[in-house]
Amino acid sequence: MSEKQGKDGRAKPHVLILGSNFGGLTAARFIREKCKDNVDITVVDRKPYLIFIPNIPLEVFANNDPAANLHMEFYKFLKADKSVFLQAEVKDIDIESKYVSMVPTERPGAAEEMIHYDYLVIALGAKLAYDDLPGFAEYGHAVSDSYYGNKLRRYLFGGQYKGGPIAVGTARFTMGKKGRPDWIPDMTSACEGPPLEISLGLTALLEERKWGTAKNITLFTQGEWIAEDAGVPLVKEFLGMAVDKMGMTYKPNTYDIKEITKDGIEFVNGPSVEAELKIVLPNWKAHDFLKKLPITDEVGFIVTDLNMRNPDYPEIMAVGDCAAITAPKLGGIGDMQARIVAQQIANDLGMIKPSEEMMVFNPVVMCFGDMGHHKAFYIHSNLIYGGKTGIMKMGHKYYDMKMGFKEAYFLTGGKTPGWGVRLTEILGD
Repeated sequence: MSEKQGKDGRAKPHVLILGSNFGGLTAARFIREKCKDNVDITVVDRKPYLIFIPNIPLEVFANNDPAANLHMEFYKFLKADKSVFLQAEVKDIDIESKYVSMVPTERPGAAEEMIHYDYLVIALGAKLAYDDLPGFAEYGHAVSDSYYGNKLRRYLFGGQYKGGPIAVGTARFTMGKKGRPDWIPDMTSACEGPPLEISLGLTALLEERKWGTAKNITLFTQGEWIAEDAGVPLVKEFLGMAVDKMGMTYKPNTYDIKEITKDGIEFVNGPSVEAELKIVLPNWKAHDFLKKLPITDEVGFIVTDLNMRNPDYPEIMAVGDCAAITAPKLGGIGDMQARIVAQQIANDLGMIKPSEEMMVFNPVVMCFGDMGHHKAFYIHSNLIYGGKTGIMKMGHKYYDMKMGFKEAYFLTGGKTPGWGVRLTEILGD
């Protein structure tokens, strides 16, 4: 493929990457590292910065504007890699002709344009379906981006919160089955580590401000176990601390959210929860234009094999939240997938040394969560996939590591070293 002339006159294969948050940016950086100057790379995103989503709760509870600290302008890294960045919104994909249609987003009214690819890496994330939650706009809160983070920050620190009960949890997530390996189970939530982090961070804030204690907080989940992706043994350990020792209320098996009201949350299954403050993570849905394509499962996520390639269109790859095989929807999993994609393209071009081992998707849940008081928890687990690793640790050093990872990510432009997980455990010990 590297010796063919592309339809747009390119002498090199054109790698088009749709999306530039965790998965997309990391893919772009490692494709360039692996493939050198043997490919042209174009990255398309509707915004010119990456949002470091994992640290939003921490910034909000410290009364800091997330936009001031967690927006990373990635253009300088792509420019240094000699990759092209286009600020545009993706509208459609013609997978037979290998064209993507897009509309520039810098100013309203731009005309739709087409761009050709030889390899397509889809890293568009997912749609967070707050608009499917009746009452959310009026009474709900979230920490998924700068807008919602600042809305919650104003509510907490602007005098609106009166010290009443708090509900924290998720709406039900719907997974597709097409192309999904048997060892990836159905999950009732796309990612349920954040409610654990939010509940602990809020507890610290309530105590510091003398607004209340953990007894103010109800944790709810759609299934039997919150954060089931961490593995039931670790969840039981967490609940022993949060519920039995700290006094939080735990409400499982709510099935889904029926409505968010001024006074609380009504569930499809069982009685409602009284709450002044409602912090909710919504269902994660595929983007509408993807749902009609033959590369997706029955709910619109991109079907891939363990090499992150679509079985029917191997030139199309997916990383991060838009990939059907990504469960839970977690940044660390997207990073792993991005590295796999880079290696796959390099292998196609004959850029892989015989001694280099080819990676395949072998997921592990790895995350840091703020606990307040400059403490954090660390989880490293593959229990939900049938593995035997189940590690959860807590302390001040893990807070330092959480903050250090963010700084390393910004410094390296998404190319953090792959040995970071093991080093974290060694330093933690």
